[in-house]
Amino acid sequence: MVKQGPIPAFVHGLYEYVGGAALIVLPLILSYDSGAATAASIVLGVLLIFLTATTALSTSLINQIPLPVHILLDYALAAVLIAAPFLFSFSDESTPTAIFIAGGVLHLLISIGTRYRKEDAAERGKRRLRPSRRAVRDDEIPEFEPPAR
Repeated sequence: MVKQGPIPAFVHGLYEYVGGAALIVLPLILSYDSGAATAASIVLGVLLIFLTATTALSTSLINQIPLPVHILLDYALAAVLIAAPFLFSFSDESTPTAIFIAGGVLHLLISIGTRYRKEDAAERGKRRLRPSRRAVRDDEIPEFEPPAR
């Protein structure tokens, strides 16, 4: 069962589109000195937008990736964002390092705090009051008797 946070899934999807676009645009605006930082940022931005556009969420374009896979990939993306300056050797450049680490931490916090499944109180009440689904044998069905007058 996926734990539910305070952030609606719709807001999570919008954040991922904006975050992906920011990852693509920031190296061009801020002129990263490292080619590895620029390439990693653009590739991760495209992957984030692709992931959001293909997941079974309200903000997706095509519902292909199941929600549990999306959640797993969100955590993996956050880890890659945080580790990227060290993995791709641009940790000596302060601007992209700060952007990658801050973006990874923010993505992790938003992923943890997202309410992925919509579940209202009436639906939860129905689940608790639902009778068992035990099979009934023919000899257990009572005969109908009209009320006595």
